[in-house]
Amino acid sequence: MINYFLSHTFSLFVLAVLMSAALTGGTLAILRRRAIFDLPNERSSHTVPTPRGGGWGVMLALLPFWIWASWRTGRLHEPVELALLGGAVLLMAISWIDDRRGLGPIPRFATQLVAAGAVIALLPRDLSMTAGLLPLPLDRLFATLVWLWFVNLFNFMDGIDGLAGGSAAAMGLGLMLVSLRHGPSQLEAFRGAMIIAVAIGFLIWNWHPAKIFLGDIGSVPIGFLLGFCLVRLAMDGGQVPALIIPLYYLADATITLVKRARRGERVWQAHREHYYQRSTQLGRSHARTAKTAIMVQLALAIFAWLSVLWGWWMMIPAVGLVILLLRWMARPPRL
Repeated sequence: MINYFLSHTFSLFVLAVLMSAALTGGTLAILRRRAIFDLPNERSSHTVPTPRGGGWGVMLALLPFWIWASWRTGRLHEPVELALLGGAVLLMAISWIDDRRGLGPIPRFATQLVAAGAVIALLPRDLSMTAGLLPLPLDRLFATLVWLWFVNLFNFMDGIDGLAGGSAAAMGLGLMLVSLRHGPSQLEAFRGAMIIAVAIGFLIWNWHPAKIFLGDIGSVPIGFLLGFCLVRLAMDGGQVPALIIPLYYLADATITLVKRARRGERVWQAHREHYYQRSTQLGRSHARTAKTAIMVQLALAIFAWLSVLWGWWMMIPAVGLVILLLRWMARPPRL
C-alpha cells in the first residue's frame, strides 16, 4: 500500500491541480453569469465586486481523492471516515447558504459542533489529544473545541488575495512531511499532498489580483478537513508538529480575538483588524503580504518536520519566526 501511494502520488497530484484549476474556472464562469459577487464594504480588503464561491471548485476536486484514498486503504466503511466525509458535505451546504443569504453565528456554530462532535465521538478510545493528562470525556471535549476553533480561525484568515490558498498548501506540506516521518499511516501524507494540489489549482485564480474568492463554501470545509488531520496527528503523539504547522494562523487570529474581546466587541463579526489586514492597510500589496506569510508557513512546515526528531526544541525558532512576522505586518513598510 505504501509503495502504491508513493508511486502514484505525483500523477494524482498533477491531476488534482488540473481538476482544481478547471473546476474553479468553471465555478467562476457560473458565478459571474448568476452575478454572485462579494461586494466591497467597510470591512473588506478588496475594492471591486468579486465572485465568491471558489470553494466549490476546490472541494469538488479534493473530495474524490479523499474518498478514493479512504477506499484504497480499506477505511471508507469505518464510521469515523463516513462521519468526516458527511461532516464536510454538511458544512459545504450550510456554508453556501451562509454565502448566499447570511446566517447568524448560532446555526453556523451548531452545525460545526455536530460535524466535529460526531467524528470525535467515533474515534478509538485509546487515542488522546492530551497524552492522557485529561480523563477521556474532557480530552474529547478539548479536542472538539480545538478543532472548532481551527475551523473558524481558518475562515477568519480568508481575507486577502492568495492567503488562504497559500496557507492551505503550506499546512498540507507540513502534514505530508510529518506524516511521512512520524507515520505509521501513509494516508495522512497523501491527504496532505492532495490539499497542496487543490490549493495550487485555486491559487491560479485567487492570486492577486484575485478573480474569485474562496467563500465560506471553501474556507469552512477545508478548515474542517485540515483541522481533523491536525487533531489526528496530535492524538497519534504528534502534539508538537500539530501545533507548529498552523502556528501563524493560531497567533494572528487568537491575538486579534483577545484584543477585540477585551474591548467588548462582537468577536464573531467580520472586521479588518487581523495582522495580515493591517499589513495591507499600511501600504503593502496583497501579494507581498500573502507571499511573506506563506514563506513563513513553509518554514513552519520544515520546523514541524524537524520536531519529529528534536521535539519541543523546534518550538523556539517557530515561535520566534511568527513573532517577527507579526511585528513586520504591524509596522509601516520602509520607503
